[in-house]
Amino acid sequence: MSVQTISTTPFEDQNPGTSGLRKTVPVFRQPHYLENFVQSIFDSVTGYQGKTLVLGGDGRFFNSVAIQVILKMAAANGFGKVMVGQYGILSTPAASCLIRKYGTFGGIILSASHNPGGLSGDFGIKYNIGNGGPAPEKVTNAIYARSREIREFKISDAPDVDLGKTGSVRMENMTIEVIDPVTDYAELMQSIFDFDAIRSLFAGGFRFRFDAMHAVCGPYARTIIEKMLGAPEGTVVNAVPLEDFGGHHPDPNPVNAKELMDYMNGPDGADMGAATDGDGDRNMIVGRHIAVTPSDSLAILAANATLIPGYSGGIAGIARSMPTSTAADRVAVALQVSCYETPTGWKFFGDLLDDNKITLCGEESYGTSSNHIREKDGIWAILFWLNLLAVTGKSVNEIVHDHWKSYGRNYYSRHDYVNIDSRQAAALMDHLRSQLDGLAGKRFGRYMIEKADEFSYTDPVDGSVSGRQGIRIFFTDGSRIVFRLSGTGTVGATLRVYFDRYEKDRIDQDLSAALGELIGIAGEVADIARFTGLKKPTLIT
Repeated sequence: MSVQTISTTPFEDQNPGTSGLRKTVPVFRQPHYLENFVQSIFDSVTGYQGKTLVLGGDGRFFNSVAIQVILKMAAANGFGKVMVGQYGILSTPAASCLIRKYGTFGGIILSASHNPGGLSGDFGIKYNIGNGGPAPEKVTNAIYARSREIREFKISDAPDVDLGKTGSVRMENMTIEVIDPVTDYAELMQSIFDFDAIRSLFAGGFRFRFDAMHAVCGPYARTIIEKMLGAPEGTVVNAVPLEDFGGHHPDPNPVNAKELMDYMNGPDGADMGAATDGDGDRNMIVGRHIAVTPSDSLAILAANATLIPGYSGGIAGIARSMPTSTAADRVAVALQVSCYETPTGWKFFGDLLDDNKITLCGEESYGTSSNHIREKDGIWAILFWLNLLAVTGKSVNEIVHDHWKSYGRNYYSRHDYVNIDSRQAAALMDHLRSQLDGLAGKRFGRYMIEKADEFSYTDPVDGSVSGRQGIRIFFTDGSRIVFRLSGTGTVGATLRVYFDRYEKDRIDQDLSAALGELIGIAGEVADIARFTGLKKPTLIT
């Protein structure tokens, strides 16, 4: 074995988005593309020599190839140890758990999260810092800057490592420890939730359906839900991780998890259903004939947190991403704790968690978590709901409707316009910006605009400022429309439009009827059809 220094030339498109660098597999398979980005990570951080790195991914196509490359580059660059999941498998929440439990220098997670996989699908890579969370903007900006000037990378010529066997091997002066990817994470879950209560729930005949969507959570759910908690074998479906996720879109929402929704809405539906995404950080909670919105889920978990052993002493505060509905805000007021509004991107919750300003946090894109790690956590959210059902004796439907009766209901929906021309998407946002100063006071039917702005966030811990985080239109009745361009796609641009309408008493309206006028206003103000070329959204969640 020896360390090789390889000459290279920069790529201009390696700017990490809200969740790392995501591109199609053919882009990542270009010679030196992966190596350039990995070396740019190593060149942008200091003090890792002799330290430990966590490494793993969601098992999508190219995962196993990338793992071997990164191991050889870590050895060549002077890491002392890499902890890697068996077969290269490691959910994003489990990676954060390992970083925090073992005090490692950081971690590299290979995933494009909820994006499709396969030979022509998407791939992604992101760097997590020592607190277990995604790298903040100052780090990702440095990585991008380095990627534009890189001229060489270091890599060992060692043979590939057998990742099928747990245990330790050496590469150059570095130890590679192949670990069971589930054990440490499962122990963390046991420390938070009342496993005895959940076991009793299943022993009493409670029926549950967990759709792992042929993604990374299959092994985790089988171990925790079926083996440790005693749910019947077969409770976890689509449990084997596949490189192409079985040809499906591993995004746990009512559209992409149609199999689960059809089952839950059918005559033989379970008492509760749930799904997780490609890398295990997103979740969807389903009752009989009801899909719980992520915004409502965050609010309900916060309102009931003291029923869970890990949060029995109460919560310090709540944070939500700006496009997420304001349901959690009302819970925070009732609990007399702070509620923070951040840009989209889990990294913005990190400082708030580290400074103990918040305990729970969530985004409308099916991500919820707490201070136990620094990532979204799908299985954690599902166990939280199972624990609530076990303690209260209520159904999912009863918990949701009781919450609405106490706090009111936020009618909420997101419209995605996918793979639109990037220039047209930017033009649409510029069109909205040009109107901001003149929108206040305008009336559209029964709605009057109170104000409009472009969201900018000042981190209350470190003072850093993040601008241009989405355009917001506020109405005098408390309703909102939010427009933003997504940073998680790999082709073209995705426009996301969010609708949020609060009702204190009328909590059983049809969703489309409740939001219909706001949807029409958004189309008119932003001229969506003209700029996107689409007469209707690609996806509604």
